[in-house]
Amino acid sequence: MSTHATIEDFDRLDIRAGTVVDAQPFPEARKPSIRLWVDFGGAIGVKRSAAQVTVHYAPDRLIGRQVMAVVNFAPRRIAGFESEVLVLGVPDENGAVVLLKPDLQVPNGGRMF
Repeated sequence: MSTHATIEDFDRLDIRAGTVVDAQPFPEARKPSIRLWVDFGGAIGVKRSAAQVTVHYAPDRLIGRQVMAVVNFAPRRIAGFESEVLVLGVPDENGAVVLLKPDLQVPNGGRMF
């Protein structure tokens, strides 16, 4: 059994809503992925992410979609691409990623609490 997280653990994660402003195929990645540019507005601005979401999403269908992402992880280099945020999702019944999004339209940069 895992240990319990504290509210302080949760507070250290900066999870925000953003809108995908560009999405491109990412054939250089080892696992099928899409490069995303997500606008978090204000001081955060547009950040990049590499997401393994090709089963349910085509790049052109992601543009304009709101997503939730962790914005305060250290950037990671993936096949020469700097992924700056972790876009969040959950697995479907076959393990393919389904993106998390706000139920209603919210301002970009809104922090999850």
